[in-house]
Amino acid sequence: MSFNVKPTNECLPPGWKLTTLGESCRVLAGFGFPERLQGRTQGEIPFFKVGDISAVWKRNERFLNDAKHYISYADASSIRARPLPANTIVFAKIGAAIALNRRAMLGTAALVDNNIMGLSPSFDNLDARFLFHYVCTLKLDELSRATTVPSVRKSDIENISLPLPPVFEQRCIVAEIEKQFTRLDAGVASLKRVQAALKRYCASVLKAACEGRLVATEAELARKEGRSYEPATELLTRILRQRRTEWESVRAAKCQTTGKGQYEETRTPEVSGEALAMLPEGWTWASLGQLIGYLRNGISTKPDAEDGLPILRISAVRPLSVNLSDVRFLGESQNNFADYLLANGDLLFTRYNGNPELVGVCAMVHGLTYPLVHPDKLIRAKLVSPGALPSFVSVVANVGISRRYLAKRVRTTAGQAGISGGDLKGIPIPLPPSAEQKRIVEEVERRISVIVEIEATVKANLKRAERLRQSILHRAFTGNL
Repeated sequence: MSFNVKPTNECLPPGWKLTTLGESCRVLAGFGFPERLQGRTQGEIPFFKVGDISAVWKRNERFLNDAKHYISYADASSIRARPLPANTIVFAKIGAAIALNRRAMLGTAALVDNNIMGLSPSFDNLDARFLFHYVCTLKLDELSRATTVPSVRKSDIENISLPLPPVFEQRCIVAEIEKQFTRLDAGVASLKRVQAALKRYCASVLKAACEGRLVATEAELARKEGRSYEPATELLTRILRQRRTEWESVRAAKCQTTGKGQYEETRTPEVSGEALAMLPEGWTWASLGQLIGYLRNGISTKPDAEDGLPILRISAVRPLSVNLSDVRFLGESQNNFADYLLANGDLLFTRYNGNPELVGVCAMVHGLTYPLVHPDKLIRAKLVSPGALPSFVSVVANVGISRRYLAKRVRTTAGQAGISGGDLKGIPIPLPPSAEQKRIVEEVERRISVIVEIEATVKANLKRAERLRQSILHRAFTGNL
């Protein structure tokens, strides 16, 4: 929400004066926090870190009160650290945290570590709350030194201009800012509650889809209409037969007899009796391995060009979503990677990710109109055709028993969580009849499109609220509030 106010004497209201932070404030440094003194949850003096400032900011609060670390006066003396006074405005002075432009005020006298800088009013004619709101308008990252690790110096802060009205007017301005912010915060809180409700509703839609509660089942419709239907057990039998046929066709195309090599028999899904009992009439359990005829990791070659053959980034795949524009480029010809070219209807699973919750998430490729390949941190699967709908499998693979099965198989090595193709093949998939799959997908897409539309409106209003917050501060410090 920060921006840099650049006041001049000419534009200030009557009675205001232009000063600097250095003339009006004490710029206070933090202290080194030895590891041997960290981790004490009780003590005489709270000791705050940059993360504490971020936590307060994210909660839309102002004051730092409860610390994760405390030390005694004796320990403070041993490291030559003197507490900063209450109401000191604190902020990060080094590292990537500068760009976040987060601020807080000390609710009591406290110590801060040496990655933090503080501002404390030097005179009674500067209200600390007025100073806090003004400091919130500053984009300190614009002042940071162009080094490997960005930082701001004491002199950078001291030279910042401060438009200063009489102290009574400062307090009136603070009261008006906080009155308007209170109303704005209430609106933002309402919007965020809507976001949370949409997330819960989306989860309930997907859960209902994989449990056969989203649309009328094919068995129910068949009885109502007095007709027969193909249950999923028969559909699965056809899929397995087609899977074997496709395998034999590939072997024959490679000028090999179908007797050579060994056909990979499919595994039945590992589900409990309770899970088997929950399926609606006409459904059955299948493993993903039974439904696919192809499973392959992507390209291990690192992107090395500004243009060329696009290759998806791992961040392109999220549950039910493939961002086809989230790409890098390979300088080599697509002919060298023909086996890795994606097609509409392919399923992509994340093979590795730093966040275990994003490992094994699934999405279907659609809307692809140009050559595109996938990296080795994504696994591509092709379903047997005709068979289960890829759009249906991408839905159920992300929720319920299917998702829980895969989550239990995520392994972490060197900070990276991952799964294997073998793990994917064992995913249990609740399989309905073909016509029911189509109706489920259509209903999921209809409801999610409504969710997406509402979410877009909410996000637009949140951005509008942020712009309004900036406008309130800008008017406050130019004498127009």
